[in-house]
Amino acid sequence: MSETKADEKAPLSYYARHVFFCLNERKNGEACCAQHQAQEAFDRCKSQVKAAGLAGPGQVRVNKAGCLDRCAAGPVMVVYPEAVWYSYVDGHDIDEIVESHLKNGQVVERLLTPAHLGR
Repeated sequence: MSETKADEKAPLSYYARHVFFCLNERKNGEACCAQHQAQEAFDRCKSQVKAAGLAGPGQVRVNKAGCLDRCAAGPVMVVYPEAVWYSYVDGHDIDEIVESHLKNGQVVERLLTPAHLGR
């Protein structure tokens, strides 16, 4: 087993960016991201990240998540390590997030989830 010297820079994270999509579905009729085509948005994002060559270690990982407790803003996704929360409406919004934020590091201001919106 090799040792890491204190002055060597280790990566902070396995992925440069980690994206989580809320795909939670509530059976009791309460608002949830699944009611807003969250699965389709997840599939689109994952496909675009892969097609752009952005997927994999040191790059971008797109994951499913259960409830992220921001139901009032749904559907939502969050990008780490920046902790940028997005509320999106359609595939065009996902396209813009992939191109602007995941590919070029520019936050899409118009899609930011308002900080006060929770469950």
